[in-house]
Amino acid sequence: MNRTYRIVLQGRVQGVGFRPFVCREASRLGLFGTVSNNEEGVLILATGPEKKLQEFYTQVTSKPPPLARIHHHDYTISEIHYSEAFRIVPSETSAPLNLQLTPDFALCPECAAELQDPQNRRWAYPFTSCVKCGPRWSVTRTFPFEREHTSMEAFPQCPDCLAEYTNPTHRRFHSQTNSCPTCGIGFRLRKADGTDCGLQGLAVFEEMGRLLESGAILAIENQSGFLLCCDAAQAPTIRRLREQKQRPVKPFALLYPSLERLEAELSPSPREWAELLSPEHPIVLLSTHTYTGGVCLEEVAPGLDQLGVMLPYSGVLELLSSTFPQPIIATSGNLHGSPICHRPDEAREKLRGVADYFFEHDLEILHPQDDSVVRYTPGGQRIMLRRSRGFAPNAGAAPDGAEGARLLAMGADLKSTLAYLPNGFLYLSEYLGNLTNYEVYNRFSRVASGFTSIFNSLPKAILADAHPGYHSTHYGQKWAQKLGVPCHLVQHHMAHFAALLGEHNLLEASEPILGVVWDGTGYGTDGHIWGGEFFDYSRGKMTRQGHVEYFDWLAGDKMSREPRLSLLAIGDLSWDETRRKFRAEEWQVYQRLLPKNRVKSSSVGRLFDAVASLTGLCDHNTFEGEAAMKLEAQARAFDWDKATCYAGLTPEGNIPARGLLTRVLKDRQAGVEVPQIIGNFMYTLARIVFEKATRGGYSRIGCSGGVFQNAFLVEALSRLCEGRFQLILHRELPPNDENIAYGQLMYHLYCNR
Repeated sequence: MNRTYRIVLQGRVQGVGFRPFVCREASRLGLFGTVSNNEEGVLILATGPEKKLQEFYTQVTSKPPPLARIHHHDYTISEIHYSEAFRIVPSETSAPLNLQLTPDFALCPECAAELQDPQNRRWAYPFTSCVKCGPRWSVTRTFPFEREHTSMEAFPQCPDCLAEYTNPTHRRFHSQTNSCPTCGIGFRLRKADGTDCGLQGLAVFEEMGRLLESGAILAIENQSGFLLCCDAAQAPTIRRLREQKQRPVKPFALLYPSLERLEAELSPSPREWAELLSPEHPIVLLSTHTYTGGVCLEEVAPGLDQLGVMLPYSGVLELLSSTFPQPIIATSGNLHGSPICHRPDEAREKLRGVADYFFEHDLEILHPQDDSVVRYTPGGQRIMLRRSRGFAPNAGAAPDGAEGARLLAMGADLKSTLAYLPNGFLYLSEYLGNLTNYEVYNRFSRVASGFTSIFNSLPKAILADAHPGYHSTHYGQKWAQKLGVPCHLVQHHMAHFAALLGEHNLLEASEPILGVVWDGTGYGTDGHIWGGEFFDYSRGKMTRQGHVEYFDWLAGDKMSREPRLSLLAIGDLSWDETRRKFRAEEWQVYQRLLPKNRVKSSSVGRLFDAVASLTGLCDHNTFEGEAAMKLEAQARAFDWDKATCYAGLTPEGNIPARGLLTRVLKDRQAGVEVPQIIGNFMYTLARIVFEKATRGGYSRIGCSGGVFQNAFLVEALSRLCEGRFQLILHRELPPNDENIAYGQLMYHLYCNR
């Protein structure tokens, strides 16, 4: 006796080849029916014998396509649904969207092989893709994920592509981004003045290879935005790129042409290999301690001992690497501080003084994204540094009971992201940048309104940072007022801690958890600038339990740009090591300011800056986090057998900032090597964390905030933990301010009610 199952699958199930997979499995089992995308995910009506239906249901839910992520599935017995065969039918939507959005995926091996095969009709066509790879979020207007809902709609399929699209046995069966040279996306190479070079097909990439070899800088429109590229072995060209991009020392990312070349020159760990080859293909930071290649290390990553490396993840980069099989700089196509360019006219206007040539194409990029960045500690702890292409805009299922809460979180100003909870899923935007930049702010506002339009719903409440001067907070307050909904403010560091607890499903924990939240800056509930905080979390209550001893907060944001100011604020004014970093007139100004200063800080980020200045590594940051990165690079030469603890907690349970700095100075004057001093400093901070946990009787410790991007510090915590405590760290979210929007949602839903 035949029955009909109505099966609904939710999660990342659109744009990943799920419907073709379902169709093949149903046909294999002799079932009849239909499969379609709808506002909830994938809808299946399958008719056949009960035993076959059960086998089918088990197969599609337990062994889905590799890129799929099922968060929920169920089936009900439906009225008998008759069909001549099993087929894919057009999507229908009758309610607001309730599904995960689909991120971009790296080029799969099969499509990459076609690009290099002269006998294949997609030979040298840079926009080849299939159900397993290609752009998704970057070309999406709305959902369900169908061609007419993307910018691929502008390219109707030719008969050959349509034949693949309708063939159940072909890997392009219902591939919404399918195209070829006949029907697909046009591309061209232009000079900086806009003149078309008059080349077509492979000749475009061969010319790009010759240009790179000659020392040219190329602006290349990739599938999610522009990249600026040049030969990583030509120091003069790299220096020219730095000067014209206004990026004097911040490290550049590298594109390696192949696995073989990467393996020959660097030594990725198994975890790093897996990350490099994942469907996301992020940038991965790799050690240069055993580097044997020809890259100009000091020009690419000045003063550092790591390279940010990625492999070709699009047809454009695959063809470029085949015509120029050398490591190349592949950095975001923007000027320093501005968002990544994603339109040819915009790129030519802004990057004309940077790039010599422009590679452009006709596919409209709707959601530009920077490359994601990941690193690993020596012990294998994953640290997400930037969460963007390949990961955004999903952040998992909505917490229980929060479905449809319609909360929109504004995040922070630095490393901005937005989070939205409109249905049964939570969405976290791609990395947007620093909102003090006008263009970044405009993109932030477009992403915010885009979230509400794609889900056809307005927020019932807006969440924002408690800092009264944040652009994100002002935007949220104005929008809330316009909509007539409340705007709830969440303290910055509590949002960090809530993000960590949310990521690990610990927000309903009854056993107390010690929160360690260390970063550069955040507005505290007492009006001071926090950044070195201890929190207690238990049964939904979050309370401050200690901090870095307060020191003067000088000159506002200037303090984060000049580590010497942190040394001045934390150290002793009698130190010659501090005085000689200032001109006489500067010294007089700050001497007058200090007694009048009323704003204090507990920032570990500024404490790191003070150590960097005192050890002679950095007095002026040219990019955010420069001093901390230089400290970490030095600390990798630390001798663990000679580790010295500089200080412990004060009787009040706080961290003695000046006491730590005094010990750094003492060792510096005694001639202790800088790597050992810096290692001792970070080792001491790790020891203090466990001292705090022991005093408070905690068995679980959670760490969040930008300071925990530091792999040496995280490794020190892991070494000292020794199984005595449960150490909770971010893995899927960055520890930095990119997690603030997510944390605001978690805090509002669970904390301090």
